[in-house]
Amino acid sequence: MTDLRLRLRLARHLAVALFTLPFFLWPGLMLVRDLADPAMAGPGIPARAHELHARLSEELVPWARERIATGRAASAPLHDVPTTEWPMFSAVFYLMATENLVNAWESAGGEGESPMVYARPAVDAAKDLILDPSHHTWVRTHWGEDYLHQENVFFRGLLIAGLTSYHQVTGDHEVLPTLRDQVRTLSDELDASPLGLLDDYPGECYPIDVVATIAFIRHSDRSTGFDSRAFVARSLRAFEGERLDELGLVPFRVDLSPDRTVAWDVQPGRGIGSSWIAMFTAEAYGLERSQAWYAIHEAHFWQHQGWAEGFREWRRGSEAEWGFEIDAGPVIDGFGTAASAFGIGAARAHGRFDHAYSLSGQMAAASWTLPDGTLLLPRLVSHAADAPYLGEAGILYFLTVQPHEELQRSGTYVAASEVPPLAKIGVFVFFGFPALAWWQLVRTWRRIRVGARAASTRRPVVARPELA
Repeated sequence: MTDLRLRLRLARHLAVALFTLPFFLWPGLMLVRDLADPAMAGPGIPARAHELHARLSEELVPWARERIATGRAASAPLHDVPTTEWPMFSAVFYLMATENLVNAWESAGGEGESPMVYARPAVDAAKDLILDPSHHTWVRTHWGEDYLHQENVFFRGLLIAGLTSYHQVTGDHEVLPTLRDQVRTLSDELDASPLGLLDDYPGECYPIDVVATIAFIRHSDRSTGFDSRAFVARSLRAFEGERLDELGLVPFRVDLSPDRTVAWDVQPGRGIGSSWIAMFTAEAYGLERSQAWYAIHEAHFWQHQGWAEGFREWRRGSEAEWGFEIDAGPVIDGFGTAASAFGIGAARAHGRFDHAYSLSGQMAAASWTLPDGTLLLPRLVSHAADAPYLGEAGILYFLTVQPHEELQRSGTYVAASEVPPLAKIGVFVFFGFPALAWWQLVRTWRRIRVGARAASTRRPVVARPELA
């Protein structure tokens, strides 16, 4: 019975040890690879981004085509963010990341294969999704049939960003009439607004989305042939003086009066909002102003907690340190998961590779990379049915953001420092658990071997004749 129990234990330990190879050892090896990647700690495209882009380019096509063919987006609940906004966000992040990858390939002299060689079907599918009428249902319900020419800043901003990237990587002029119409009408509408602000949804104004949209309009000039510099200069009135919160950050949300002449501060700057716009503000308003905003964001939202470091979601003492919020995601010990994820792109845009390396290393540890390239935890926190690739598409974009061109010319970066604490914990877990599992397997196998050896050398008991 003892021998049988040992053999059953050996089988159990073998199963656990084999399980650790793809689910612990492989993620650990990928984590070590990422931590040693110079493009994680400086300019360039990390190997993880190239791999993630290649995989998403395969998986995004059937997902997007199925959504378009079924028209499933038309029945999404009106206020359900994951089923309305997230599919659009997924496609736009993918398109913007593809533009960054193509730009990097061209900057390197166009050596090797262009990312567009394998990505074109996914690029077309992403473009078709963001133009698909069923994926416009929720904003059409909010704003009516004139939804593409009446406020609706967040949606129209994403449309501009996605179509701009699509045109940049394909040269396809088919999208230019829609892109030019959106750029012209939205910039005119923002110009005509007394405060330079408009709503995302009726009664919901998010200045952070206005900032991002203005940056998208500025970025679109190369595609549209427009010159938006004068408009962008005028738009700054919405983000100066009393239009900023008490720290000097762009507010997360305000309420506008019906005539749009008065704005009440509802939510001051938050981690996710400031990290989100910091990826784009240098292109819109110049590096100096963008660096000033980033410095305030760092001073009031960056934290070290021993086990991790990153951006907070809320100002200290203003909200709970643990919880969940639909925009921010999980808030853990004060850290905003979305604020820190967006912070990767924000830090890279400003050449803050001390922050970027720390956030990227912790992201690599927390992502839990599977052998097929899937990032397990980002996949789990995305919406499984409607936006399964949002987390990975977002990470892909953040990792492809490059420092502002002024920083690239001067080479003025803040260097990366040591391996971040959460990444060290990840290394310990990913390698420690397999080591323990295989040690238990070897230990049990040796006990069986010792028992077998003892049994083979044990002398048999023979009854003496005189006792018979």
